[in-house]
Amino acid sequence: MQNLMEKYLGIGPELQSQLLYTVIILIVLWLFRKLIVKYIVDRLENQKERYQWTKTTKTITLIITLILLSRVWFGFFDQVGTFLGLLSAGIAIALKDLLVNLTGWVFILIRKPFKIGDRIQIDGVIGDVIDLRLFQFSVVEVGNWVDADQSTGRIIHIPNGMVYIKWQANYTAGFEYIWNEIPVLITFESNWKTAKNILNEAVKIHSINLTPEAEKQIKEASKKYMIIFNKLDPIVYTSVRDSGILLTIRYICHARRRRATEEKIWEEILVQFAKYDNIDFAYPTTRFYNNKNEGKGST
Repeated sequence: MQNLMEKYLGIGPELQSQLLYTVIILIVLWLFRKLIVKYIVDRLENQKERYQWTKTTKTITLIITLILLSRVWFGFFDQVGTFLGLLSAGIAIALKDLLVNLTGWVFILIRKPFKIGDRIQIDGVIGDVIDLRLFQFSVVEVGNWVDADQSTGRIIHIPNGMVYIKWQANYTAGFEYIWNEIPVLITFESNWKTAKNILNEAVKIHSINLTPEAEKQIKEASKKYMIIFNKLDPIVYTSVRDSGILLTIRYICHARRRRATEEKIWEEILVQFAKYDNIDFAYPTTRFYNNKNEGKGST
């Protein structure tokens, strides 16, 4: 058999032995891992333990395979540099996720896309960072099924490597304030000018103290980031929608007090609107026009 392979394939006896040992090693280790999975891993009821055992057996099998194959092809200590190179490469492949998370931890410490205490959004998750470890960071979730920016109470653990593949939004880094908008829809028949004055007064009452502090923080943040806001004063914009006149309040507020400030502004609006008979909230309706009765001429 050896003579035939050497004659027709040009494979010498030494190379034939190495190939044979390689096949035997791969088959034996494959069977070894399958037996462990079948008789140990699959019998575990805890899903987390099954996952950990599966990853561990896979890693151990890969490392043993690399060691044995390096012995077959290079000798155990004949070429130490080659052996160590293959071993380190095998470990790097087997522990790829851990290494990525570890470098992610270093990136977070040096580049500081966020720090403990910041409110961030990453991969659709919004929360306050409460812990940073070698392989993962933890946030207290905000939002989700809870309205506005209130905490859900859940702690979510996110691998550090996510900072490489997912975009992040930081609500509080360098500048703790965000812009918020409150849409107020009133009917076409309402006195929109009076309503707009009411909204202007309401937002000024509950946001006027924020502007000086926000300006101070913007000046500090502009030293590190290209942040330019020409105007921080609250404003009310006017536009028209199908169901009425839309007055949109735009103001700046603390990232963690958006719901609280919005509540105060709404309460002020409700109190003031109740004083006027010519201001009504609008909502989707169906209207029939009669120009004759409305004094617009017959149709």
